[in-house]
Parts: sequence; C-alpha cells; structure tokens
Amino acid sequence: MYVVATAGHVDHGKSTLVRALTGMEPDRLAEERRRGLTIELGYAWTTLPSGRRLAFVDVPGHERFLGTMLAGVGPVPAVMFVVAADEGWMPQSEEHVVALEALGVRHCLLVVTRADLADPGPALEQARTRLTIGVLEAVVVSGRTGQGLGGLREALDRLVAGLPVPDPEAPVRLWIDRAFSVVGSGTVVTGTLPAGTISVGDELALGGESVRVRALEALKEPLSSVAGVARVAVNLRGHGLPERGRALVTPGRWTYTELVDVRISPVGDLRDVGEEWRPPRRLIAHIGSAAVGCEVRMLGGRVVRLRLARPLPLRLGDVLLLRDPGRDRAEVRVLAGASVLDVRPPALGRRGAAREHAARLESAGPDAASALRIHRLLRAADLIAMVSTSGTSGTYGTGVVGASDLGVTATVCGDWYADPDHWAELAERLTATARRYAVEHPLDPGMPLEAARHELDLPDRQLVAALVRPPLTLTEGRIMTGPSALPAPVARAVERLRVELSAHPFQAPEAGRLAELGLGSREVAAAVRAGRLLRVTDGIVLLPGADARAAEVLSRLPQPFTVSQARRALDTSRRVAVPLLEHLDRSGLTRRVDEVHRRCP
Repeated sequence: MYVVATAGHVDHGKSTLVRALTGMEPDRLAEERRRGLTIELGYAWTTLPSGRRLAFVDVPGHERFLGTMLAGVGPVPAVMFVVAADEGWMPQSEEHVVALEALGVRHCLLVVTRADLADPGPALEQARTRLTIGVLEAVVVSGRTGQGLGGLREALDRLVAGLPVPDPEAPVRLWIDRAFSVVGSGTVVTGTLPAGTISVGDELALGGESVRVRALEALKEPLSSVAGVARVAVNLRGHGLPERGRALVTPGRWTYTELVDVRISPVGDLRDVGEEWRPPRRLIAHIGSAAVGCEVRMLGGRVVRLRLARPLPLRLGDVLLLRDPGRDRAEVRVLAGASVLDVRPPALGRRGAAREHAARLESAGPDAASALRIHRLLRAADLIAMVSTSGTSGTYGTGVVGASDLGVTATVCGDWYADPDHWAELAERLTATARRYAVEHPLDPGMPLEAARHELDLPDRQLVAALVRPPLTLTEGRIMTGPSALPAPVARAVERLRVELSAHPFQAPEAGRLAELGLGSREVAAAVRAGRLLRVTDGIVLLPGADARAAEVLSRLPQPFTVSQARRALDTSRRVAVPLLEHLDRSGLTRRVDEVHRRCP
C-alpha cells in the first residue's frame, strides 16, 4: 500500500478530487458535508493503473484547522498539492507549503483543479514559482467534469513508484490520528504506519503502558499483519481511549523525552533572515499527529533546546515542525523545522556550557557515532533507543539489531559503548590518576577501583577495570602502578632491620621491635610490595630470599628432619620456625613426610 496526503487552500477541491479518484466520501462528518469543507481528517483509497493500492489522507485547508492538517501530513511520505485554477495561490496554500518544507517532505505532485472554470495556466505558473519542495510533475484536472483524471492517476503511479522503500523490520511508531470504541471489540486506533510491521498478538507500548494488538484492519480488510507504509486500524487490548497525538511504539526502541536539543531551519519568509533570528519563547511542536506546547531556549547558532509539555517518543534525526499559534492569522504561523540532535541532553548550569554544547551539536548527525561523541558513554539499550541504523529520520529509519548495525565494532565493557577518542583519553587520565595516587598514598597497595571511578566520574566500576592496561595492573580491586620507591623513613627503617637480621637472618623481630623501628602494618605491607621484605605470615617478616636460604640450610640436615632439628639449624625460635616451615611447604621447598617429619626434595 502507498499513502499520499492532500494539501492546499480551503475549498480548492481537495475532497472533490479524492472523491473523483476513489468513488468514496472522504468527509466523514455531517457538518463537513453540510458546510462543504473538511474539518477532520478523511480517508479514501483506490487502485492505480499499475495495480498499486493508494490511500489518501484528506486534510482540512482552513487556517483554523492547521493542526489537524499537520496531523494528517506528518507521518505521510508524499503529498498531492492542490491549487484551484479560478483562485490561484492563496494564504493557506502558502501556509501548507511552508509546513511541508519544515517537515522535510520531498515528494510532491502539483494538481491544478477547476480547469473547467478558468484558464489553469496562471495558477500553474504561480504555483510552480511558490512551491519550495520537490515537485515531481504538475497535472491539470477538473474534479467535476473528470478532465485530466486519467493523467492524474498515471502521475500518482509515477509518484508512488519513486518513494523510498520502507523497512518492514524497523521499530514501529504509529502516531494515532483517530481513536474510538467498538462494541464487543473495545479500543480502536487509526494512523499511518510509515515503516515496520504490526502483527496480531504483538505487544506494543502506548504512553509507557504495555498493550496487545487484538486485531488489525487496512482499507477495511482484516489482516493478521500489516507493514508500512499503510493506513491501519488497530484493535487494542489493555488500554482505554487514547487521544490524538499519542503513539504506539515498539518497546525499548524509542526514547521518551520531554527535553530535546534540535537544529532549527527557518522556512518561508524567515528562510533568509540569518543568525540574528530568534524564535518566540513559547511555540507548538508538531510531529506525526502530535501537537505539544514547548518552551524554547537558544543555546547557540541554530541549536535550541525545547522543553515539551509532555514526553514524546523520539530519536535522532526526527523532524519537528515549530508553529507560533499567537501570530496573526494573516501571517504564516509555521516558523521552522527542527531536526533532533539529542534526546537526552545534559544539564547546562555552568557559565558558557550552553554555547559549548551547541558547538558540539553543530556537526552532529543522526547516527551512533554522533550520539557517542555527544554523550561519550552509553549503554546499548540507550543507544539503540536513540538512533536508527540508516541514520535517517524516524519515518524511514531502520531497526537497530547489533553493534555492527550501529556502526560500532564492539562494546568497550559489558553493554557499554564509548566514543573512541573519549575512551583513549580516559585511559590516559586513569594512568595519571593512579600514579598521582601512588605518590600521595605511598603506603597503600594501590588505588581502589571506586576511588578511580569517582575521580574519572564514570557510572560503573566495570568501566574502570576495562581501562586498566600496562603499565597498570589490577589486583584485588586495586590499581597498581608497578614497583615504587619506599618513602625515605620506611626505607631507613627497613635498612636498620636488614642490619639486625644480617647476623641472625631467621630471628624475626617481634611486633614491639618492628614498631620501635618504625615498621607498622602499613609500612611492612609497603616494604613487602616493594620487594624489600618477605612476609612469612602475619607478624613474621624476614629479608627477601630468606626462605631459599633456609631451604639450603635444611637440605644439609639428615633427611627427614623434625621441627626441633630445623629450629636449631636455623638458630631461631619455634615462633618463627613453625610458620617458616609451613611457608616452605607451600613454596615446594620442603615436603611433609608424616605428622612430625619433613624433607627437602
């Protein structure tokens, strides 16, 4: 199925043209038929000469119903722009074309109607001059007499044949333009599905709540599955009646946000104003069928921050339309298009932070690499909810399924992704931080992971561990910088102990003597890490190599030998001999024969 929206000034024959093409009545309200103008969105469909099925979204042309017009055009990829030959270009013609420009619509068919009432030439020439969007071709018709309808059908065939092919695997975002209850079925919502696939039984999200698809219809036909682009009616289980502007979405694939940074592109008469133009503080933001009030904050250049009145499911590359409802009706109220650059913007409290952030965003694109440059570190789920793999807007965005689709080769740790430049900078900072810590805390065994996480302002200790690389090492939750020099007082204390042990190498001093020398538990631990002392067990320290020397002495004893024989040979006390022999056992320098005897291998 293909979907095209109408556009143009009120009473220029849009609904008449749709009726002539489809044989269906797009005006669904009695008041619309009585007054002869479209108030609500109308829908009709037909089969083109090629056999393609085409649905029309017929929008109101009256300036009072511009919001309804935008709800119909927003999710649709192409438009049939209608201008009446007897009236020519009119104020709402201008408003509609400016709105289409802001929305980024690039596929348009110009139709001049009422060719039976006036020469279509002037209106056609005027419309070609004023249209700023890409017009495939122009057709002259009369909805009343049928003149030119055959050629219009063929032109519509060529129009839809050139539309981008939507991805059936894309995440769903169906903007709701109608909602009603059906007796025996419950809630039914309708909208234009631009991409992705909805199937009966699917679980979708609606305003943060989970809903299940009970039944589907497209063009009045019940279906088990519908892929975009399509006009679709969805029967929901598990939700009340939602209002227009809500969206059915694939869970976890969109970012619900009420704060968004965008790049604005002024349209219409504002297009050539330049950098000095400032939008009003309060505007209406339109996307899909949603119309939400927002506050505008200029950040720098064309980058602004929008605070939305309610959260919307957005992703990078989405285009919002900004409208000023306070403008005089004689003026064009559509001011600009706004391309989404960041859906999770940071707080900007520091002086100058707004301009710095705007400068980073100026070159940002709707892709994973740009998202990581802005945010530096992101979990996979957050990154997936921000970007589409194709890097295009949400209308034709492709679903994210893995690291390769994101344009990122691998995660840096667990489910974390990082900007490569930022990751390299973090590694350098960690090395410098760990070395500084070692200087400031010479007796500590190394910098604790949590201290490093806090110093680098990282959200997860796993990230710190992943950054450890030579010359750094990670041991028991601490980051080591390698052997380091002992503080001078500790080095002097160790030297005094070395002198004392030189005559009796196995007579380990007791705790009191160590304290007199200035070797408390932290100083001893530092000396052991530096390789200046050998810790046999808690409270027993000797000089490095004392274990190998003890094994050499014991190897000269008659084998096997007892603890008492070993004690006498080593000229030490039982307090030292027992733990020293156990240390030699663990090191493989001695081996137990039985409960009493040992031997040297």
